[in-house]
Amino acid sequence: MTAPSRRKLTAACKTLAAADPALGRAYEELGVPEWRVGDPCYAALCRLIAYQQLSTKAAGTIWGRTEAMFGEVTPEAVLAADPEEIRACGMSRPKVRHMVSIAEAMTTGLLDLERVCTSDLDLARKELVSVKGIGPWTAELFLLYSVGAMDAFPVGDVGLMEAHKLLSEAETRMEIKEFTAHAACWQPYRGVAAHMLWGWINDRRAKAAQPSPQA
Repeated sequence: MTAPSRRKLTAACKTLAAADPALGRAYEELGVPEWRVGDPCYAALCRLIAYQQLSTKAAGTIWGRTEAMFGEVTPEAVLAADPEEIRACGMSRPKVRHMVSIAEAMTTGLLDLERVCTSDLDLARKELVSVKGIGPWTAELFLLYSVGAMDAFPVGDVGLMEAHKLLSEAETRMEIKEFTAHAACWQPYRGVAAHMLWGWINDRRAKAAQPSPQA
């Protein structure tokens, strides 16, 4: 997958910066964010599932074991494997069931990722979430990373809500419903806004983790 062009991202960032002071601050401090890129394949969906509700470090370890087990994570390989062997990599039973469900959908043609990548964004969303194991969060992130959809938006992402709270210097974080309604003003660039917020908060965390200079 190819990320949106630098020209498109710059134009979107400028529009967002004018629409929302919090994003204006993010743009002023960091500029155009680096777009997260993933392949539009089955393994990308499985990786997103592996990372659900886990720390990045823990999920990375589990996904590394899963890749080592399969070599290449494909629908055919997962369907041929013993689910308990996948569980031994650290995947929970529900996550293994989701991997199997998605593999079945792809081998039967219910889910066609080539079709998803070329469809209208709303149709792509519908096809993804029609498959058991792919919820809205997973679908939106796949559309962001693997399709490059500039308006895909993972509703309820805690990192995004926390970044916006900090940039706005608000005392409390918005609730999901309120944040989703607020994000409507970012259309058709909600995915770009997400990258701006992730980029800003990750930079903030990286700086906080650096050791203080010696006196």
